[in-house]
Amino acid sequence: MNETDIIHILEETGALLSGHFELRSGLHSNRFFQCANVLRYPRIAGRLCDELVTRMNAALPALGNVDGVISPALGGILVGHEVARAMDVKCIFAEKQEGTLAMRRFTMKPGECYVVAEDVITRGGRVQETIDLVTAAGAEVAAVLVLVDRSAGQASFAYPTFSLLQMAPEVWEPAVCPLCAEDVPFVHPGS
Repeated sequence: MNETDIIHILEETGALLSGHFELRSGLHSNRFFQCANVLRYPRIAGRLCDELVTRMNAALPALGNVDGVISPALGGILVGHEVARAMDVKCIFAEKQEGTLAMRRFTMKPGECYVVAEDVITRGGRVQETIDLVTAAGAEVAAVLVLVDRSAGQASFAYPTFSLLQMAPEVWEPAVCPLCAEDVPFVHPGS
């Protein structure tokens, strides 16, 4: 699966949108990722996550034993589940509790090894919070897998990181937005 194939899948499923968007930051953009739209299709989601695992395995042939996959809720749960299926390991997730991620339903044991999986990263904050939970439990992180890295590689972690697509959509302050200058109406997409 190459980048063109992945972009086509994301566009066809409505996960990569084109238009005029006002982002939560207040900036405007002509592209928006809504990965939940591609995850609506289990076979497609499975193919994408299989590809992520294939890329990780090719780059890390001596990976060793991985005990499970952990994801931040909510967006990462389906990605984590499909990555865990492809790896034939358990899947757990972290949830928000009083504004930060916490292990509410699952526990990790010291010495266990996890792959961290997420749908989209921009700055990587939720992935880093998840990594911190793994290391705080005395467990290890083997790698980070994400469907879309919309930081174009700028978000970085202390572990091997794999994505299907690295892309940083253009953003503008509203005062200099070319789409506003053309009177193109904008929408507020969901996150």
